[in-house]
Amino acid sequence: MQQHLGLKSDRAAPAGDPVDAAAPLRRRLPRRLLDWFARNRREFPWRRDRDAYRIWVSEVMLQQTQAAAVIPYFERFLRTFPTLADLAAADEQDVLRLWEGLGYYRRARDLLRTARLLAATNGGRFPDQLAALHGLPGLGRYTRNAVLSQAFDRRLPILEANSVRVLTRLFGRTGDPRRGPEQRWLWAAAEALLPSRRAGDFNQALMELGALVCTPAAPRCEGCPLAEDCVARRLGLQTVIPARKPKPAPTLVREAAVVIRRGEQVLLLQRPPDGRWASLWEFPHGSLVEGEAPDEGAARLLHELTGLQGRLGSELITLRHSVTRFRITLVCFEAEYLAGDFHSAFYCQAVWATPAELSAYAVSSPQRRLAKVLTAAGRQGRLF
Repeated sequence: MQQHLGLKSDRAAPAGDPVDAAAPLRRRLPRRLLDWFARNRREFPWRRDRDAYRIWVSEVMLQQTQAAAVIPYFERFLRTFPTLADLAAADEQDVLRLWEGLGYYRRARDLLRTARLLAATNGGRFPDQLAALHGLPGLGRYTRNAVLSQAFDRRLPILEANSVRVLTRLFGRTGDPRRGPEQRWLWAAAEALLPSRRAGDFNQALMELGALVCTPAAPRCEGCPLAEDCVARRLGLQTVIPARKPKPAPTLVREAAVVIRRGEQVLLLQRPPDGRWASLWEFPHGSLVEGEAPDEGAARLLHELTGLQGRLGSELITLRHSVTRFRITLVCFEAEYLAGDFHSAFYCQAVWATPAELSAYAVSSPQRRLAKVLTAAGRQGRLF
């Protein structure tokens, strides 16, 4: 059985009723947290009003992305699509292009799909009732509750990385918060703590406290408004709560890419509509087989992925980037088109474009870095 005051845990349901655990804190904790939030809240563009559409866009962008990095994306996105109706009428490639660099592109596609569904069924408005949001793409429990509590003051709890950290430390929870029983306990505790009014502010304050004070490493307990009630602080367990799962060792991946030129144009291909980087455009690339040199792999991939005949040229650049636990080294070559028509078992379609036209296509961050090489000073003459 899970022990609150130690570090032993297993897969059994968490001990103790979350409502009972939260009851002694229900009167004093919300006021302390809201007072702290009033003094310390950061100013973000999505906090300037309670527009549900703007809050929704921000919440989707903030998933697995730091707030500071989101700000310019959010502002550009809202300038282009200021209302839900504007987004619903957008072309997917325009949405993906504005999303470029944020990663996790499925978020953008789900945002567009949901906007179109709401435009068709709810008159272009974001619903203010929970039942209307169930089953919509990209709107899980956290996102639904976050938007409705902030925009309409619905008394709905939230649970994400920052609030999980605050709550597990506050209650001294030593179980793995990613497991179902512990998740359910924390959701119930978060709901039990909610004040009857200002639920949205309370939820934001809980996340803000986790981001600014109750941080993963070296939490600043001396500045925490909840310090006197925090079990982890009292027991000196701040550095071991919440329980952490060891990160898997990174997997090294070797890839080759080919920029195929035909006169003043280069070949750009569109990925399939599902899987990683779905529907984005890119220069053909793929993994190298065991023992294969980058230039050998590039020559093989040129024909395998495009059906074209070409003459491989020199290396353009080597790019290194990460996708989840994969550490990818991508060696990029140029090649001259010789003959053939495009056909591919993987890519959906192909276009020939000049380097100046590449900015009109939505591509991944590493592919954008490669595209910029083609227009760099001194490079144009070599390629074309």
